[in-house]
Order: sequence, then C-alpha cells, then structure tokens
Amino acid sequence: MYYLYRHRLVCTGACLLGAAFSCLPLLEAPAADVELAKERHGMVVAVSPPGAEVGRDILKQGGNAVDAAVATALAMAVTWPGAGNLGGGGFMLVYPGGKAEPVVFDYREVAPHAATKTMFTKKDHWYSPKAVGVPGTVAGLVLAHARFGKLPWKDVVKPAMTLAKEGFAIDASLASSLNAVVESAADNPELRRVLGKDHGDGTWRAGDRLVQTDLAGTLKRIADEGADGFYKGETADLFAAEMKADGGIITKEDLASYQAKARAPIHGVYRGYDVYGPPPPSSGGICLMEMLNILENFDLRKQGRWSPETLHLMIETMKRAFCDRARYLGDQDFVKIPDFLTSKEYAKKLADGIDKNKATPSAELAKDIPLKAGGGNTTHFSVIDGDGMAVSNTYTLERIYGSRIMVKGAGFLLNNEMGDFNWFPGETTTKGQIGTTANQIAPGKRMLSSQCPTIVAHDGKVVLVTGSPGDRTIINTVLCVVVNVIDFDMDVRAAVDAPRLHHAWFPDEARFEGIADYTDTIKRLRAMGHVIVGAHQGDAHTIWVNPKTGEYVGAEDRRIDGKAAGF
Repeated sequence: MYYLYRHRLVCTGACLLGAAFSCLPLLEAPAADVELAKERHGMVVAVSPPGAEVGRDILKQGGNAVDAAVATALAMAVTWPGAGNLGGGGFMLVYPGGKAEPVVFDYREVAPHAATKTMFTKKDHWYSPKAVGVPGTVAGLVLAHARFGKLPWKDVVKPAMTLAKEGFAIDASLASSLNAVVESAADNPELRRVLGKDHGDGTWRAGDRLVQTDLAGTLKRIADEGADGFYKGETADLFAAEMKADGGIITKEDLASYQAKARAPIHGVYRGYDVYGPPPPSSGGICLMEMLNILENFDLRKQGRWSPETLHLMIETMKRAFCDRARYLGDQDFVKIPDFLTSKEYAKKLADGIDKNKATPSAELAKDIPLKAGGGNTTHFSVIDGDGMAVSNTYTLERIYGSRIMVKGAGFLLNNEMGDFNWFPGETTTKGQIGTTANQIAPGKRMLSSQCPTIVAHDGKVVLVTGSPGDRTIINTVLCVVVNVIDFDMDVRAAVDAPRLHHAWFPDEARFEGIADYTDTIKRLRAMGHVIVGAHQGDAHTIWVNPKTGEYVGAEDRRIDGKAAGF
C-alpha cells in the first residue's frame, strides 16, 4: 500500500556485505495511470499548477529547459508565495546534454557583512529581521539564463509579471495556505495587506483572484534591468528601507555585492547510473552520494523494499551521512571539504561498520563531537526539453513564507535563511541542534543547505530529474526516490507516492510515513533498537525518461499539490 497525503495546507519544512547487482537493471515503463503526464517534447513538474503551465508554455515558444526553469521560478514567486520567491535562494542543476558538462548555479543566500558568529541569543527567533540572509534567487536565475538561455530575458520574465499584474485564480491549496499565514501574521501588516483578501468576509476561497501590483512593479524592473533591477536602484532602496525600519542588518552594499556562482556538481556512479547533485554550501550532493555509495554494498533488491533488513540499512546509512554532514560540511569558500566523503573506499568502510542485527546509537558515531541533551519552506521543480536538456531546481525562503517580512512597496517576502547557520558555536544537542565549526556564521558566508536537486543519467542521457523541499528531510526524500526507481524498478508514480524514511543522526529516531501500514516491519526494527515515529515528508516533483521510447513521464507529488505540464 502506498501512502498519500493530499494536504490542503502547505507543509512546513519548510529527504553485512551483500552481493551488488551484477548487471544494470532496466527501468521498465510505468503501468498505465491516467494521472501521469506522458509527453515527448517537454515537461515541467511543479507544486504550483500555474507555475508549471508557464514553464510548459515557454518550451512551446521555443525556449529550452533553462528558459522554462527561469520562467517557472519567477512565476512561482507570484503563484506559490510560501516558497516560490525573489527574496530567497537556492540551487539550479543543469544537465545540458551532448558533450557539455553539467553545472550547478549556486544562488544560496549569504550572511550580511555585519553578521558575527555570536550574533544570535537564546531569545532570538526565526521571524526576526536579523534572520534574513542576502537573497540570491534573482542573481542565480540571471546567471543561468546568461549561460544557457535561448529566449530574450524579458520574454521569460513577462509571464510572471502578467500573473502578478492581472492576477490569477487560486486553488483550494493556496487559499488555505494564504488564510493560515494571514491569520497568523498579526505582527506583519504589509504581509496582511498584500496577501490578505480585502473584500467579502476576508477569507480566500478556490476561484478567487490574487493580484499583486507591487510585485508586478518589481518584476518589471527585473525584466528591464536584469539583476540590477533587484540588487540596485529602486528595489534595493525599498529593501534597505525595510531592513532599517525593522532593525535588520542587510545594507544596499550587501545587495550590490551579492554574486551567484557556477560550480561543478557532485558526481558519482550508483549501480551503473551517473548521479549529479549540488556541491557545498549544499550538503545534498555529498550526503546523497555518500549514502548511495554505502547502500551499493548491499543487495537491497533481494531483501525487498519494505523488509526490516532494507529499512535498517537505510536508517544506519542515513545516520552516518548526517553525522558527517555535521562534522565536515559548510560553505566550500570558507571550509575545506574532505574529498574522501564521496569515495567508494570510505563508503565501504562505513558499510562494514553497520551491524546487520542492531541499531547503532547515534552518539557512538561521533565521539569526537561534544553532545548536550536537549535542544522552512522550500519548493522543487523539474524540467526537461525536447533536446534532452534537463533542469532540477530547488529554492527556498526557509520557513513557510520565510521571515513573514514583506518589503513595503516591492511586494516580495524575505527569507529567514540565517537560521540555517549553527547559531550557538559548540552546542550540538541530542535533539538535533548543530554547533560544529564548519557551518558557523561569518560575513559573506553561505549557510549550509540540505537542498538536493538531482539528475540521474545513463549513457549520457537523462533518466530521472527529482528533488524536494523539507529541510534536512530533503536529502532522504531524494534518496528514497532514487532507490525506489533504480533498486526496485518502481514506476515514477509509485516511486513518488511510496512511503518515505528519514533519520538525521540527531534526534536519534527514524521517521517513517508507512508506520501504520508495515506494522510487522516496525516491530522488527524496534526490536533491533530503532526508535520509529510516524511522519510525512517531501514534495518530490519528478520526471522519468522511458529508455525504450524516449517519452517523458511526469509525476507531481500529491502530498501537497502540483501539476505535470507537458506537450
């Protein structure tokens, strides 16, 4: 039985040596499913139906996957304001196809120049102006488009500008989300003004039209001036004024000096498939590859997808990767990242240390890290065009609706990404707070991310495009989708719908969506020493390419909302 969560509110968040496979498994075509979009010329899968439609229309106009990704990202700043954004940041993984090398556009937010390692106290919270990082989204989209885009910049911005200026009909999911945030935002009058319903009984309902005039003006400046339309001039003035009025520390100089970066992706091979993910400051690519390398030492298929043996191995693998995440990972421009983390040899050593019959307590994995007892919202979309160029993009405001700070006169929300730094140096707790050195605050430093936009390829052609929101669960959500497809030959609908598993080293518990459906397995895992709790996680909008027909098969994740739009 596959677990489905059809939420009407946006989820916060805010992923023993056996014989390895002797041959590369063939990923068979998915069973007929009327909910799957199957097309040959292009596909966009996103949580926001109008956002996905914008990307599809750009492909129809002759744009490539990057054009469509940029247009979708900008459109979702309008149509999915809880996570789609101009005031946040993220990572775009581009697989150009042919002889061109894949590239990651790192547009993660950075700490302002006035930031310090100990700037936060126990009284500070995620919804304060101090928690806002310098946004990277606009710079990242501009950089990606300059490198790969085919259509003129104004053409890919125009759909978002039109949606903001003329409005669009919201669905039940967005209506519920807007009502919830407006009700809870008593201290944010500008948010209430921009996103609240100013007529009738003040309650949003499906079919109502959301118009965002100020945001349309900001998008016009971006269309006309590119990155300068956001980081300089009128928009920067409005941003800086908001910071000054609320006690934030971001200045016009911080905005003007921001730079997105093109980086080489993390690359590894899992059971014959090439796997690409984002490098630091995202922990996603390294952790995903480390986990896949460990699991490659075991015959998961023989054990069965929902056997206690398979889930035990996955939990133990997650613990080890997330322990290394805490120990080693941060912004690679500030921290030396060990090369061995993604090596097969290191993974073999970790695999050999897994007891097949007993859970390893998390504290035993890091005796060098002092421990104390006690103690966002992101969105992902996937794109592929008719030439096989693919884009996996994850971007975020951190918590749902970010800091809840709406820039007055500019119509966009600000992130609270400073919360992704280790606020309290040296304080790593058994409840999951991390205080290790690699991710402590420094001026101009990018905070560690769990975003994990991922592309799987074989023989130079894309097989899978996936990713997810969900804070630290992101990486394990992606792991589950990849394992479902490669190890267990699940069709893409089943792979996305299947129950997900998560362990983040601390707290020392495994969260499992299928806890009510696999009771015998849960009993076995608990007898092995695992703490298992129920959960729901992720929003993995995914594209699979049928290797026999070349057909693109899109599966929106039905846990929240979404659409696979192709042609």
